[in-house]
Amino acid sequence: MTPASTPPIACLPHLGLKTLVMGILNVTPDSFSDGGRFAAVESALSHAANLIAEGADILDIGGESTRPGATPVPVDEEIRRVEPVILALAKQTDVPISIDTYKAQTADVALKAGAKIVNDVWGLQRDPDMAKVVADHGVPVIVMHNRTTIDADIDIIEDMKAFFGRSIELALKAGVPERHIILDPGVGFGKTFPQHLAAIGRLPEIRMMGFPILMGTSRKSLLGILADHKLEPKDRIHGTIASNVAAIMLGADIIRVHDVRAHIEAARVVEAIMEAGERPVTHAAAQPEGRA
Repeated sequence: MTPASTPPIACLPHLGLKTLVMGILNVTPDSFSDGGRFAAVESALSHAANLIAEGADILDIGGESTRPGATPVPVDEEIRRVEPVILALAKQTDVPISIDTYKAQTADVALKAGAKIVNDVWGLQRDPDMAKVVADHGVPVIVMHNRTTIDADIDIIEDMKAFFGRSIELALKAGVPERHIILDPGVGFGKTFPQHLAAIGRLPEIRMMGFPILMGTSRKSLLGILADHKLEPKDRIHGTIASNVAAIMLGADIIRVHDVRAHIEAARVVEAIMEAGERPVTHAAAQPEGRA
């Protein structure tokens, strides 16, 4: 995780001290896992309350599905979906709200409504005004790696480094502080199956860029392919936990998930094991419990 000496982000004071769990709230009719379930404001607020009760460190709200083949949403419609939910939530909770959008206008409205983080699936490279909006509001930004075409012949990690380099340059030129930048390898976006695996397994290479990392594998088709093609997205929780445990051990600081409580429990366990591996275990702390 990020060294504790890194200056904290105001809305994420525990970043680098523990794995943060970001709860997903899609206020869309067509997201791949829960499309339509939380499109109404009342149901969205109810689900947000559940995510908070389960211990979510961040709430990530999106008004446009980014799944392959999804229909693009006009900015006015995207704002119509997310703004009332963010306005209501910002009055009800101190849990920081992230706006999942690549559109600068949506981000600006969401931040004015009470969001504290921008999560851009195009890494500031789709909308030329996005970096300025982030800088003007003084908020952190998650820049995700993405591609318009899939290319099996490239080294995907080298492609990520080049992509992130461009995103970081855009952010810094706009006035976004370096410490406000978080990288997301973009599992599930613009990659072949082996490249998705590499995005997790070679995470330390991205980690060497010196920025916090968010990992988003929750319920994605990659996990169904590895476990059972017939699994519905909601039934991919075991694979999701496995992928996120691996990601935490390889350097992820934030995991973006649908199932918050299960991942908080998994994160605390893997953190304890990793910490124990970094120091000698005393005999007093190593008493066997026997078999159940």
